[in-house]
This record gives sequence, C-alpha cells and structure tokens, in this order.
Amino acid sequence: MSKIAVVGGGWAGLAAAVAATEQGHALTLIEIAPQLGGRARSIAGADGEPTLDNGQHILIGAYRESLALMRRVGVDPAQALQRLPLRLRYPDHEGLALPPGEPQWSFVRGVLAHRHWPLTSRLRLLATALRWRLGGFDCAASLSVAQLCASLPRIVKEELVEPLCVAALNTPAERASARVFLRVLGDALFGGAGGSDLLLPRRPLSALLAEPAGDWLRAQGAEIRLGSRAGALQAENGAWRLDGERFDKLILACPAGEAARLAADIAPAWAAQARALRFEPIVTVYLHSAGSTLPAPMLALRESAAAPAQFAFDLGQLGQHAGLFAFVISGAAPWVERGLAETGEAVLAQAMRELGWARPPRVLRVLAEKRATFACTPGLQRPAALIAPGLWAAGDHVAGPYPATLEGAVRSGLAAAAGLGQIG
Repeated sequence: MSKIAVVGGGWAGLAAAVAATEQGHALTLIEIAPQLGGRARSIAGADGEPTLDNGQHILIGAYRESLALMRRVGVDPAQALQRLPLRLRYPDHEGLALPPGEPQWSFVRGVLAHRHWPLTSRLRLLATALRWRLGGFDCAASLSVAQLCASLPRIVKEELVEPLCVAALNTPAERASARVFLRVLGDALFGGAGGSDLLLPRRPLSALLAEPAGDWLRAQGAEIRLGSRAGALQAENGAWRLDGERFDKLILACPAGEAARLAADIAPAWAAQARALRFEPIVTVYLHSAGSTLPAPMLALRESAAAPAQFAFDLGQLGQHAGLFAFVISGAAPWVERGLAETGEAVLAQAMRELGWARPPRVLRVLAEKRATFACTPGLQRPAALIAPGLWAAGDHVAGPYPATLEGAVRSGLAAAAGLGQIG
C-alpha cells in the first residue's frame, strides 16, 4: 500500500482520490478552500438568502465517467439530475429539439422537424454534419469553430453552433478550437443513445458530488485537509516530500497556476506550459421573481452588446428554489471588465425585454468565476498528465480530448489514479 497525496479537491481531485482509495492506497486529500468542489461548489446565502451555486453547471448524457463516479459515492443521477432531450428553446420560439431514438437518426429527425429554419438551411446542416461524421469528427488543429462552420447558414450558426460552442468550450466561436468542438459534438450527438441529453442539477452543486465524495472518502479512512495550501514540493529517493511530509506518489489536481508553482523546480518545461494557459471567465446572475416561471427549465437567449446572457435556468422547475433564476454569461471577459454591478443590470434589462414575469425581477446576486476555464483556442498545447515519475497532474486543463468540462476533469483524475500503479 502506497501513501498518496492528492492536492486539490475539485472534481478532478475527487475522482483521483476515490479511484486511488479503491486501489487500496493510503490517501491524503489537501484542499486550499474550506470546502470541496473546486469550481463546482455551492455558496451559503447571506441574510436569509438561499444557497447558490458558484455557477450554473450542466452535464450531458455522454458524461459517463462523471455519472459513474456519482454512483460510486452514493449519488443516484436519476434523482440528482433532471434528464431532458436536447432542446434549445428560445423565449419566442422553439429551437432545435432532438427526439428520443438512435443518435444519428434522432439528429436527422430533429433537424428536419425544425420549421423555424428554412428547409435549405436544415439540409445544409445535415450535409455538413455528414461530412464531419465521415471525417471522424476531426479537422486541422489550426481551425476555429467560426472557420469550420463558415459555410453554414447564418441562422444555424446563431441558433445552434454559437450557443453550443460557448456552452461547451466557454470560448467564442471565432476563437474556439474546431477540433475540440467536433470531439464534443461527436460524443454528444453520435456517441450513443442519450448522449446529447441535458442533465440539469436538481440539487446544489456541492450535494451533487463534493459532499458525498468527501463523506465516502472519510468512511474509507482517507484523510481530508481543508483550508490547507500545499507549500514546497521536493523529490526524495523515488518519493516526494510535500511541506516536509513524505508521500510515495502525488497527484496535483489543483489549478494550473498552483500546479506550476509546485512543479517549477521539478519540471520547469511542464510548469512553463501550465503557466502559459489563458483563461475565460463565466458570470452567473441570479434573479428573483416570486410566482414567475420560464417557458422551459433551460432557455437559450440571443446574446448581443446589450444582452450578455446566453442561457437562463428556472431553478424552481428544477426542484430547487421557486422564483429563482440563473442567467449565465460564458466567455464573459468583456462584462467582467465592465464590472459586476453593470453586468447584473444589463442581464436584468435583458430579462425584462425578453421574458414575461409575474412580478418584476430583482438582482439577487452576481457571481464571477474569473478563471472558470482555459481558453480553448486552436492549436492549444495543454500540459501533459505525467509531470515526473510518481508525479501526475489532473484537472480539466490537462492534455485530453475534452474542453474544460466536469467530464474532462473527472477523466483526468481517473487517468492520473490509473498511473499510480505504473511507475515506482
């Protein structure tokens, strides 16, 4: 049995910790924050306000490793998540909606049935999707999503490509990697039955994985240190010393900057690559309006210079807080620069223009995750999982096929844990 440390208690760190514990290792999980969950956590409300998530996260049916991890720590995804077929409902009309069935034919049927788009636009989308599939959902690494989809009709780009791109990659289409975008589309739309289904949390994010995983780890004898920042890391005779404590092997599942700091003297090239990553913010604006509902649990919105939000969620319809709504701004750097107060007012005005309300909504809270995801740009070289013998990195920023998603984080954590038995 090896003594293992996992630095970082987000979804990547939790996945690594659970897998390492299942392998029989003596595990110590070190997390700088006072709670587990990383960027997918809940925040206690003040002055009687409800508990809010630091951002509105969703999963999709293709996130098989994330769903399996939830089950392993005692969470039933069928109870914790509301599963809905992919549906991009707009305030004034239905967007693309996929019926149940075999994935490729479900996509064909959904596109052909979408009467809001001209028939020529629907046929061009299907022809383009067929070319993508025949090409193995791959393309030149240098292509952006905007370049990949340049020949598609404008309405298809505005109502399908751009919303899906910013939702999945948190990077605008003109700067987003087409190769990564295609990988997500391939897995979601053609990877298996239910892969494109939306899985919307019915519970606060911390209750979705972080708290159950923490309880599970403690019950297995793992040690969890909250509010503890990892300091100095040194190699020592085939093992590692972290702040003077000896560990056989380590997994750095902390943010890229923290991992780079810890590994700077051990693997300078790896640390430089991790430090070179650039990040995109996400802003979530919570509005409250007693007695109000949206036309669907999740709405797609038209983004513009005066309308920041791309999606809105009715948390009452998700079994959380009636009258509470989360408006999400992905790729939110311009709005962060303008300030959170102005951003909240802009979302409020957008909501008032586009949606009907039983009572005028008010801004409850504006939350910004300023380094929510790495900027998923064409040709991006992400740091490798193996830093040095016996030292791995995990996190959605680590090299892999997925963008910065919960599934990407979980897969990287599992991959790092799988490496524990391969070296040393």
